[in-house]
Amino acid sequence: MNDFVAIDFETANACPSSVCSVGLVQVRNGVVTDSYYSLIRPEPDYYAWFCRKVHGLGPEDTKDADIFPDVWQRAESLIGDLPLVAHNKQFDEHCLRSVMQVYQMDWPDYHFYCTLKASRRKMPYLENHQLHTVAYACGFDLRNHHNALADAEACAAIALKIL
Repeated sequence: MNDFVAIDFETANACPSSVCSVGLVQVRNGVVTDSYYSLIRPEPDYYAWFCRKVHGLGPEDTKDADIFPDVWQRAESLIGDLPLVAHNKQFDEHCLRSVMQVYQMDWPDYHFYCTLKASRRKMPYLENHQLHTVAYACGFDLRNHHNALADAEACAAIALKIL
């Protein structure tokens, strides 16, 4: 796979629609050509301690951020008709579907691929298949793990190696 957009969401709480940041990395002809990162005012707008512990974001970071439809309007131009790739697509696709439903947005015909599933199949020898472990095995040094853009960059690097 040489043309795709890697995507990663972080959420404010256990509700999948509570996306508070998104990272996108566009790949064309096997080369990263563009990227996008944005904070998002979550819906519902509260932060669970366990989510804050994971990604470090809180209400002080997103109180002035745009709501999802405004962020997604900018993100869509990066995606176009490219497939989406996520590490654990089940999570990211569920977040996207949920937040689009909250805002009564139409679901485009996005095709999702999963680097987590592919890594389990192609790299069964790894001790685990967490993003940072698989990224390292693919030669990508993931710094700032749980920053949505950094995680999308790692996902893109993995996808280029194993998809």
